[in-house]
Amino acid sequence: MLNSEFLAQFYGALMALAILVYAVLDGYDLGVGILLPLKEKKQADTMIASIGPFWDANETWLVLAVGLALIAFPMAHSVILQALYLPVALMLLGLILRGVAFDFRAKAKTKYQDAWDISFKIGSIITAFAQGFMLGLYVMSFEQSMQSYAFAMLSGFGVIAAYALIGSAWLIMKTNSELQQKAILWCAKSNMIAALGVISISIVNPLINDFVASKWFNINESLLLLPIPILCLGLFVLLHCVLTRYPSFDNIKKSWAPFAIATCIFLLCFLGLLNSFYPYVVPNQLTIYESLADPSALTFMLYGVVLVVPAIIGYTLFSYRVFWGKTQALSYY
Repeated sequence: MLNSEFLAQFYGALMALAILVYAVLDGYDLGVGILLPLKEKKQADTMIASIGPFWDANETWLVLAVGLALIAFPMAHSVILQALYLPVALMLLGLILRGVAFDFRAKAKTKYQDAWDISFKIGSIITAFAQGFMLGLYVMSFEQSMQSYAFAMLSGFGVIAAYALIGSAWLIMKTNSELQQKAILWCAKSNMIAALGVISISIVNPLINDFVASKWFNINESLLLLPIPILCLGLFVLLHCVLTRYPSFDNIKKSWAPFAIATCIFLLCFLGLLNSFYPYVVPNQLTIYESLADPSALTFMLYGVVLVVPAIIGYTLFSYRVFWGKTQALSYY
């Protein structure tokens, strides 16, 4: 049987990886859904085609993250689910609406396609808002107050902007011509809103959590941690400069730059949150060591994890390699 400390760190790191990959991969296809135009059918078809081969598989990482939380940290899973029961239900409603709308728009008669496009857009907004709302309550340590819910609402809109940012960056990489020009404008606007959201969370987080403040403003640790928000803000500025410098991104070698910068922003934001709360999995309540499941069971599960996780990574990389390049015209036949 493996050491419980090693198991807590291993499963904690794996769950963190799953959450990060989900935020990036499902983040961009949620962003595409949020930005979906309702009066431009040709552009909507192209946007749907750009995420068609990937969007369903991207949600695998959410299932993996939730599954790891349930199996490896059952006590924390129970506490978090009880605190976030309603926003989790709202998120599931949004995901179901997206899934139904995505499939039905391909099968519906022309006069009904608009309704399913609206449903896909609404489902994407609901899902993104619910995830942001949950993040806001998590940062507020699940405090039951008007201030906590107000901050969670702000966080919900911030995540919508963040997903619109990475979604529009994805469209810059995958499309051309008029749609790409629209995506550049969407990316520039959401870049500013997302930057304000990151600044807000960075200010509020240490103010309401003493253990977070002690980490970020401790002389020894601040030298390692403070570069994270500085680099993050620098990337927001860099993305703005890239978007204003290039009038178009028809060259595939240039078009990946906005998406790469947006991905790095997501990575730095996640590292900032991870460093703020580690080793807590439930802020101010439970650490990964306190909420760990039975070590003997987790040791046995490790054999399955070693096989399953590389397989998920492998088919994810393979699918993106196969469908690399600009999006082709949408066809269901």
